Amino acid sequence: MEYVSTRGGAGAVDFEGALFSGYAPDGGLFMPQHIPSVDGDTLRRWSCLSYRELVKELCSLFITAELVPRSTLNDLIDRAFSRFRHKDVIHLSRLKDGLNVLELWHGVTYAFKDLSLSCTGQFLQYFLEKRQKHVTILVGTSGDTGSSAIESVRGQKNMDIFVLLPKGYCTQIQELQMTTVIEDNVHVFAAHGNSDEIDEPIKELFADVDFARKYNLMSLNSVNWSRIMVQIAHHFYAYFQCAPSLDTTPLPVVEIVVPTGGGGNITAGCIAQKMGLPIRLVAVVNSNDIIHRTVQHGDFSLSESVKATLASAMDIQEPYNVERILWLLSGSDSSLMKTLMEQFSMSKSLKLPEDLHRKLSKTLRSCSASDEDIVQAMQRCWEENRYLLCPHSAVAAHYHYSQPDRACLHQKFPSFSFLFSTPRCCLAPASAAKFQDALLRAGLVPQLPPEITALTAMKTRSTPLERGQDWAKVLREQIEVMAQR
Repeated sequence: MEYVSTRGGAGAVDFEGALFSGYAPDGGLFMPQHIPSVDGDTLRRWSCLSYRELVKELCSLFITAELVPRSTLNDLIDRAFSRFRHKDVIHLSRLKDGLNVLELWHGVTYAFKDLSLSCTGQFLQYFLEKRQKHVTILVGTSGDTGSSAIESVRGQKNMDIFVLLPKGYCTQIQELQMTTVIEDNVHVFAAHGNSDEIDEPIKELFADVDFARKYNLMSLNSVNWSRIMVQIAHHFYAYFQCAPSLDTTPLPVVEIVVPTGGGGNITAGCIAQKMGLPIRLVAVVNSNDIIHRTVQHGDFSLSESVKATLASAMDIQEPYNVERILWLLSGSDSSLMKTLMEQFSMSKSLKLPEDLHRKLSKTLRSCSASDEDIVQAMQRCWEENRYLLCPHSAVAAHYHYSQPDRACLHQKFPSFSFLFSTPRCCLAPASAAKFQDALLRAGLVPQLPPEITALTAMKTRSTPLERGQDWAKVLREQIEVMAQR
């Protein structure tokens, strides 16, 4: 299994090479040269597996046994999930009105990114110990990635992590989960800018090839293939939990609704679909709707500014993983990707070629939700189920609630009932406990676990990045100081 850049200007690498890279040297993103296919018999066999075992099976398709022996891979994944609070790691809640919510947030930081980053941290540690290397990790976060990345590597002597958070755009709890980690290898920067702005100095440092090589720079954002790979598993798990029966031919379809920001999770869904999983994907976004506009109209263009919403981790204007999806749908046409992405980089505006847009809209459905929609979904879910949704999960629930009532359709059109019986699974990326302000705005009472309540009394540490400062220069200097230490 080799990995190639979506833009075709970099040599193929193995999993280790993709793991330790951020962007590919040509500015593209690494993807498997060939997507493995999974047949119906394999799906039926896997349907009995736990989530943990599914992750092992799927990772073994993308990581060769020569690189990581299967028994070692299994041990690394078991270790990664050892700190999760739920015995099954993730959990499906079946609620009223056919609302199925897959809780992906039972990790240390109460966010779905713990799933992929806990595994990625273990993979990194395995190779670093084997090669006797040190790496410098650069992470920009819109809310949850930073704390999950920190928890995956905190205290490790052969990794230093530099996290940029957008001051005032995260919730207080999200910020405290980063700034209260006082470890020698953890360096947090509170930048006075939005999520897209903090990506710029990180891209600048990665583009400086000599600097990146000297300090072994790498990324744990979802540009990193390892994160996408692990996230494929919960699409399979969602399918197996919600499919009515796997005894039929063809296999039944399940609709999976994915709250979407940077696009890593929906990319994992597209890969699962390409592997042969019979799912229908829906990308749901907040008012920062570039993915929705791309799916609906082929308009991959920036708005005037990032809008601050209740679903703050999805307040993203440049969803870089769309490049992976377009590469997949174009038949791995790296020349086309290079042309399109260079055009977007220059003008921040791109009209998809007609054929590519048609393939995209066939692969994905999409929906956008306003803050009002989010609040209404949170309120309805509580009233009907006494179940608290985080605002990101509520974006998915909004899509579910906006679909026609299935029971009424069954009664009205009994001959076409098969059209209305597709089960639906909404992915829940974070616990409601992290979003007190959104809950209060919806008139709901936050339920805070003791680990989160304790954050407010803990010591904090971070370095401010003010507007007008050269953020890339500050980062360079701090990385050089770290290396001398």
